[in-house]
Amino acid sequence: MNASEPSPGPPADAPTAPRPDPVAKIAAGYAFSGPSLDLGALLWEGKCLPDAQIRVPLPMLNRHGLVAGATGTGKTKTLQLVAEQLSAQGVPVFLADIKGDLSGISVPGVPGDRVRTRSSEVGQDWTASAFPAEFYALGGLGHGVPVRATVTSFGPVLLSKVLGLNQTQEQSLGLVFHYADQKGLELYDLKDLRAVVAFLASDEGRPELKALGGLSPATAGVILRSLTAFEAQGASGFFGEPEFRTAELLRTASDGRGVVSVLELAAVQDRPQLFSTFLMWLLADLFHDLPEVGDAEKPKLVFFFDEAHLLFHDASKAFLDSVTQTVRLIRSKGVGVFFVTQTPKDVPSDVLAQLGNRVQHALRAFTPDDQKALRATVQTFPHSPYDLEELLTGLGTGEAVVTVLSENGAPTPVAATRLRAPESLMGPVDPAALDGAVKGSPLYERYAQAVDRESAYEKLTAAAARSAQAPAPENPAAEKPAAEPEARPGRAAHEERSVVEQVVSSGVFKSLARSVGTQLGREITRSLFGTARRRR
Repeated sequence: MNASEPSPGPPADAPTAPRPDPVAKIAAGYAFSGPSLDLGALLWEGKCLPDAQIRVPLPMLNRHGLVAGATGTGKTKTLQLVAEQLSAQGVPVFLADIKGDLSGISVPGVPGDRVRTRSSEVGQDWTASAFPAEFYALGGLGHGVPVRATVTSFGPVLLSKVLGLNQTQEQSLGLVFHYADQKGLELYDLKDLRAVVAFLASDEGRPELKALGGLSPATAGVILRSLTAFEAQGASGFFGEPEFRTAELLRTASDGRGVVSVLELAAVQDRPQLFSTFLMWLLADLFHDLPEVGDAEKPKLVFFFDEAHLLFHDASKAFLDSVTQTVRLIRSKGVGVFFVTQTPKDVPSDVLAQLGNRVQHALRAFTPDDQKALRATVQTFPHSPYDLEELLTGLGTGEAVVTVLSENGAPTPVAATRLRAPESLMGPVDPAALDGAVKGSPLYERYAQAVDRESAYEKLTAAAARSAQAPAPENPAAEKPAAEPEARPGRAAHEERSVVEQVVSSGVFKSLARSVGTQLGREITRSLFGTARRRR
């Protein structure tokens, strides 16, 4: 056949191969057989397709996730929507409420034209509903049951981040914690920590850490100044007793629905490093206490970590490694973690790699940096038939690009989605009603009143006072102890009870040790972040 002649086409009666239908392919990727959460309906070429529902399998919610998007694109309503459906399926939820407008989850929503329009578009059978909620406030600042942590359980790594210490100072603070742990000195509040640091920097206390490298006066001065500035910002109320038990976050209501724990942070939003680190303490404490469960039918808890970029800002490599390891391992304990931030680039790549479920709201591209962030975000999604750069800048409020893990753990197709409307109130509850709900909670009596028990500050102060009042010996030779007699019955037990006296040689601590001997039966184990619980 001449090359210039056209090649013969297929026979006239040959069957024509059907063109692939991207809509059918995407819809099939979200057709799950087991329990799932309904996110919304598929968007294709500007049209909402209510027959193509976008879902996320309930068992996959402990594989972690990311909710991202520019300010005002609907991230908060997405959290509310997901929290409602988790609660309805018996899964407890933790929400960090930065702006103070998530309290509405506890009361039914208000029907209106916008809600009716949205529910009609996405095929949602909308019913005004309230969900069981418990309200907390960090340090009691705000409307909620006070959440406090002892300095001992908060640990040196998280506290160093709050105080803005460098790596050397963080290591020195860890040495202080180790010393306090070994000597039975309880660090309940900030004045306890300040007292121990001041003692170890003094002439009498300096030899105590000599064998472990010591605490330099310069480093001690930095730590003390940082603590003073921290307390001047009103941080004292966040540390102390009664310490919050993170098991409270795992409760279900009498009707079997999961309790939604809402931590109000509006009163401390000007201290972002403090509240982001406190959220990490809650997560680390859960990791420390929960048993392994493997792959469960549904999560024990889903934890939404709002303003996640604040946690990673200026964080040390050791800190980031601890976050990564905690996120990786806590999945097997039945806890799902969703980081909420503006762009995926706010989250380190090692952490981002653990987040299998993605809800990406609209991004803005007004500046070169915005354009760079947009391109980086597009590259984190699987291949899709969408022009994602154009799509992400054109999404409306309450719309998002979604990809989740299917029931077999594989990523679902990328789906532009018009999200459902929450069924609870989309806004804050009246403060008076909120206060009434808080004070009516059984947890209020347990945590409302701060307690200041005897701890390191009181013990060091009392020991120093006794040392100052003791008369100076007239003859130094008289201080030399007499020869030890033969071993006496019960002497071994006495020595065991006096471990502190054997290892601490200073005059101040000789008297102090006698008062803390009963504390030595406590076991302290520290987790990845150096967090700890004292156990009898």
